[in-house]
Amino acid sequence: MIDPHLARSIRLVAFDVDGVMTDGGIYLGDVDGKRLEVKRYEIQDGLGVYMLRLVEIPVAIITGRVSESVALRARELNIDEVAQDPDGHKLGAFMSILERRGLSPEQAAFVGDDFPDMPLLRLVGLPVAVGNAVPEVRAVCKHHLERTGGHGAVREFAEDFLKARGEWDVAWNRYVDARSRSRRETTV
Repeated sequence: MIDPHLARSIRLVAFDVDGVMTDGGIYLGDVDGKRLEVKRYEIQDGLGVYMLRLVEIPVAIITGRVSESVALRARELNIDEVAQDPDGHKLGAFMSILERRGLSPEQAAFVGDDFPDMPLLRLVGLPVAVGNAVPEVRAVCKHHLERTGGHGAVREFAEDFLKARGEWDVAWNRYVDARSRSRRETTV
């Protein structure tokens, strides 16, 4: 369980991609001489991100790979900040995001799974490990998820986090209410 006081102090939630938003598998191919990378994303994780945004929690993606798949998913989910570093150096980009937003590392949560995530996990106020995280990552995290990356871990985090803040019912009710009106009602 996430401490409610800690949850309410968080002003930015950031996620790793491979092993967190995906199962870590990467499909590489060649289409007409161009490199193609494909990743599988869990639809319920996307809804978890949407729930965070419904209560105005900014969301960031910080990844150590560059992939058009990540850019597409980020646009689809209206992610507030995206940093893709081809060399796996996440800390500089993360610190730039915090600086732009006027936040301290203690005001951020980060969900990770492996060693490239450790610099951020050691720094943030709410470090979170997915179910498939390596033991060393689990050891530095304050919250441990049961679900694994690409299989509902992001959604589990969103629910745990928003419940700790007392905002889960607000988020899901906003979502359902918005979809309980016909398109005709909302455009008239």
